[in-house]
Amino acid sequence: MVAGTIAAVILAGGQGRRMGGTDKAMLGLAGRPLFSHVAGRIGPQVAALAISANGDPLRFAPLPVLADPPERRGEGPLAGVLSGLDWAAAQGMDLLLTVPTDTPFLPRDLVARLDEAGGGTEIAIAASAGRAHPSVALWPLAERDRIAALFAAGERRLRMAAPGAREVAFDATPDPFMNLNSPEDLRTAEALLDAGAP
Repeated sequence: MVAGTIAAVILAGGQGRRMGGTDKAMLGLAGRPLFSHVAGRIGPQVAALAISANGDPLRFAPLPVLADPPERRGEGPLAGVLSGLDWAAAQGMDLLLTVPTDTPFLPRDLVARLDEAGGGTEIAIAASAGRAHPSVALWPLAERDRIAALFAAGERRLRMAAPGAREVAFDATPDPFMNLNSPEDLRTAEALLDAGAP
């Protein structure tokens, strides 16, 4: 079900250092770029979808691309969250979902469960195997000014931008928030898809 007041941004501005400095979003997985797997999981759950990335925006067509402004470029995923909040506000949305570009097994009920936990007014973040994943979060747009002030004061950690967030535990195999951080992880994901992973 599409949530009519929720937008989503795929965070794809990282350096991909553990993948040899490659553009992780464009890595091939089962014949498609990694970002397209994430978009395929999240797109049906939200009213609007964009990607936070720098460089040539045409490589992500037809998704809208949110490039970091010069003063935030290279400053990590919290910069992408801010760009996403600005974009979502311009779309008339109330909430913004953020997800990383290297999580191809995201739950198909992610938005519904985070939205239920946050109730539209609180930040909700995903968790699995006893660990929180603050890059997978639902942010009320009302949080934008507070997060911008934290960023201006030098804070770059996503977890510190979400104090008191509601955590929502997901229990599934494979871990729905499995990050692909190395060539070995990519091979594991290929094997899981070949084996029919949901």
